[in-house]
Amino acid sequence: MTLSLTLDNRIAHLIVDRPDKRNAFTQSMWEQLPGLIDQTMINPDVRVMILRASRPGAFSAGADIAEFGAGAQDPHWRTKNQAAIRRAMETLARAPKPVIAQIEGDCIGGGCGLSLACDFRIAAPAARFGITPAKLGLVYSLHDTKLLVDLVGPAAAKRILFTAQLIDAGQALRIGLIDELADDAAAVAEALALQIAQVSSHSVRASKAMISRILHGQAEDDAETLAQFSDAFGGPDFAEGVAAFLAKRKAEF
Repeated sequence: MTLSLTLDNRIAHLIVDRPDKRNAFTQSMWEQLPGLIDQTMINPDVRVMILRASRPGAFSAGADIAEFGAGAQDPHWRTKNQAAIRRAMETLARAPKPVIAQIEGDCIGGGCGLSLACDFRIAAPAARFGITPAKLGLVYSLHDTKLLVDLVGPAAAKRILFTAQLIDAGQALRIGLIDELADDAAAVAEALALQIAQVSSHSVRASKAMISRILHGQAEDDAETLAQFSDAFGGPDFAEGVAAFLAKRKAEF
């Protein structure tokens, strides 16, 4: 199995395990990924997910170029491959629960795209980043380009895409491509996941959905967002939060 799931303490780990190929994604892996993401999102025991490699080293070198080169001249294969990658990226980017990318090595091409689709990126000093379609005469998708621009802004996005150069973790932190640089990225990612898992999952999911609306251009409340605000006061998490506050105890969501 090159992709697998584990669950511990309300935290799901989606693990990429193809170290001999620097965790490059094959067609079958792109096709498998959405189902694994959906599996975590519908599991009521999961509050947050960490996307990581099976061992320190490459996060993912992106698409398997050997496989891609072999199939690229077949229009049917190209269409199938494009659809699989698009579905994987969109499913990850639209996951209703928070996703943390734990990056301890090369995070390149489609691998970098996967990290962009996560909510947080925690990187080790050995991590390197790059989006390299310009080295192959290819074009990055609009969906994934928007994720990049939303994260680092247009100028930094242009530099990344126009030069196809790799950048180190320190530079990635400076431009906002990652959120935190830590010697022990696994421990930091786990600590963040535990913090998220301990608060109201209803509030977290609603906040993630609100931020997504804003990133897609919504600037004013509509009937749905107004109802979400109002309805929360009648929900079980609000009742538990108030009861815990009054009793001076930790809320159990």
